[in-house]
Amino acid sequence: MAKLTKEQIVTIEVLHQRGQSQSQTARLLGVSEGTVRYHLRRARGAVADGRQKPSRIEQLGLDQVVAHWWQAQVESLGDDRPPSVQVLYDFLRAAHGFDGSYKSVRKFVRARFGRPRVRPFRRIETPPGAQTQSDWGEFRRVDLGDPDGPATVYAFVMVLSHSRKEAVVWSRSTDQLAWHHVHNEAYRRLGGVAAVNRIDNLKTGVARGCGAWGQVNAQYRTYARTLGFHVDACEVRCPEQKGKTERRVGVWRRLPVTTRSFDGLPGLQAWTDATLEADAARRICPATGLSVAASWAAEQPRLRPLPASLPEPFDLIKTASVHKDCSVRFEGRSYIVPFTYVGREVEVRGCSNCVQVVDPLTAAVLVSYPRHTPERILIDPSCYEGRSTDHVVAPKPLGRMARRLQEIAAMPVERRPVDLYAALAEVAR
Repeated sequence: MAKLTKEQIVTIEVLHQRGQSQSQTARLLGVSEGTVRYHLRRARGAVADGRQKPSRIEQLGLDQVVAHWWQAQVESLGDDRPPSVQVLYDFLRAAHGFDGSYKSVRKFVRARFGRPRVRPFRRIETPPGAQTQSDWGEFRRVDLGDPDGPATVYAFVMVLSHSRKEAVVWSRSTDQLAWHHVHNEAYRRLGGVAAVNRIDNLKTGVARGCGAWGQVNAQYRTYARTLGFHVDACEVRCPEQKGKTERRVGVWRRLPVTTRSFDGLPGLQAWTDATLEADAARRICPATGLSVAASWAAEQPRLRPLPASLPEPFDLIKTASVHKDCSVRFEGRSYIVPFTYVGREVEVRGCSNCVQVVDPLTAAVLVSYPRHTPERILIDPSCYEGRSTDHVVAPKPLGRMARRLQEIAAMPVERRPVDLYAALAEVAR
């Protein structure tokens, strides 16, 4: 027999008060007379339901402890903020060895102190060009034609909060290099950079902490400064704070990504771009009432224009002082930079295949070298060329010996005449 509803229990009490017999009430509700007697007895004596076992808190005799803790929290927090059940649960486990579940504590608190007051949230519409929201989505067993079979790939979803225009970029990894790469590709598809990018608390974006009190990853902070946007991290376990991109990730999970075959990652990306283009013409932007494509076209002038060249993805960054020999140290190697930066600080970025030395004020790439080379000293002779400045005197030009050495080095060994070595010895005298 199904459990009686609250309305049926109230009906039993009302009919009894009006003089209805228990047998007539039972026939009317389709239950047994024992059920009617049971609920009438509970109503008269306010007897607790014998089928309900005492909670784990009551079994351990911690109900008074919980009552005192709850009252102290109410007095300290005031009316604007209810006590946290999670904090209470942690307190009981640490101080009293509580071995019950979090749900049992929540159930006890709600039965004893009632549910907390509901705090509604404020709904606002983001102005054009103000914000993007970004998140990863993991997709397993995607057929990319790999010889090893289906692979796990990751979809980076970036959504313009105003127009709802989205960019989806696929990657095989979620490391720091991939994080910067997918940002580049997403901004390229959106046609500009919004003022703020709201992200989750992943390590490639936030080094430690969370939300407004988190510390942004050093590499990502430099990347954001280069492109001119502010990083806005969500609080922990608050997906509603970036609901627009969370929803689009959920939409992509329902698309036939894992049931189709693609010609590698480029084939998957081409199919995605075509799908998004058709989707933007069909979907309606709730902020404007127009299509997402039309709303995006109106929002583009409010976006920060993309630089002539997007920053090369990098996973390591260092601020280094330029020594008097025009070198900076990075990853156990010395790299020569333009002499005009002697005594100043530059940014050295470790990219996927190269090391870039960047002016921290203008974000201009001063010089680039191969990364992880066997050589420990890498020299670009052009860094010593140029005119003196108000603060730095140009290095002395090469002497006769150095010029002769360069001439010898530029010639094949078998073509070097003996008299050239004699001339070099003459110079050395």
